[in-house]
Amino acid sequence: MMDKGRIVLELAPDEVCTRQSEGDFCRLPDGSILFAYSRFTQSGDDDAPSDIMGRLSRDEGDTWTEPVTLISAARHGVKNVMSLTLMNMANGDIGMFYLIKQSPLENRVMLARSKDGLTFGEAVECQNTARKGLYILNNQRAERLSCGRIILPVALHYASMGKQGRLFNGYGECYCLCSDDDGYTWREMPGQIHASFTRSHSGLQEPGIVEMRNGALWMYARTDMMYQYECFSNDGGESWTLPQPSRFTSPQSPMKIARSPYNGVLYSIWNPIPNYNGREYTHYNGGRTPLVIARSDNDGRTWSEPYVLEDNPDCGYCYPAMFFLPDGRALVAYCAGDIPDGGCLNRTRVRKIEL
Repeated sequence: MMDKGRIVLELAPDEVCTRQSEGDFCRLPDGSILFAYSRFTQSGDDDAPSDIMGRLSRDEGDTWTEPVTLISAARHGVKNVMSLTLMNMANGDIGMFYLIKQSPLENRVMLARSKDGLTFGEAVECQNTARKGLYILNNQRAERLSCGRIILPVALHYASMGKQGRLFNGYGECYCLCSDDDGYTWREMPGQIHASFTRSHSGLQEPGIVEMRNGALWMYARTDMMYQYECFSNDGGESWTLPQPSRFTSPQSPMKIARSPYNGVLYSIWNPIPNYNGREYTHYNGGRTPLVIARSDNDGRTWSEPYVLEDNPDCGYCYPAMFFLPDGRALVAYCAGDIPDGGCLNRTRVRKIEL
């Protein structure tokens, strides 16, 4: 039986840090654990000024150091860098994937590398296309396949400038970026993934990928259709099946599926109650409560009953990340903003749970 454990880190908004959100974990060469996240100022909006911060734990997540800046927006000549994924690279480097907002109409996906997890060198772009748009890569989304390929599932949105400012098109279409040389060069894969449904304002948003034991890739994406939609690839992400509803009911909120490197068990963290017609929820939290976790011992064919991690109706819980520990526990980070925080994205919580 799972145990929701205890809270080991609470990153609340304050007068300076208006939002702290969307983090990921990585084991550093000295054995410590790095937790990196986006820290915003001035407001809780996605376009607000933000840098990427880091904290270290030397006792398996029980305590954490004060924050240090890992990637500043200023180094790119912009105001906003956010939404990061950490990865142990094949050559021993620590890789950080993140977004830079070059303009209100364009995001770029970047990869910077570090020897120690604290000092990152010059970043390379992960998309080599002239197509301009808002590429969305969630936190903890980069995956290294068993063949060594690194794959990044992204959603592309378009925007335009109008008299009232930016007009954002929430309708997403999914792509994959990949590298076959440990992140030094990148290409956009040809298998574009479009929504298989109509009467939707979301399309397919914020995709994630997990590799199955037979080598197939399983992609899932949030929608406004009351389900996470799923599709599959049998050729390493070059082409994909038609998206269809998965077993995971959901509001328009991201899900995370992660595999334990110690026993191969899959864990899913998500919001299970969709925003059906008549459900009472607030625009403030988007219906992103409760937050639950389930496990699958047979590669996703069947799942356990979901176990509730958080269920405060005034909170919104989203953008989860998992880090597995060798003693059978895990660190789980997620947004957990309450009404006084001004939005569900503005607070991040790290919980150490028993699996």
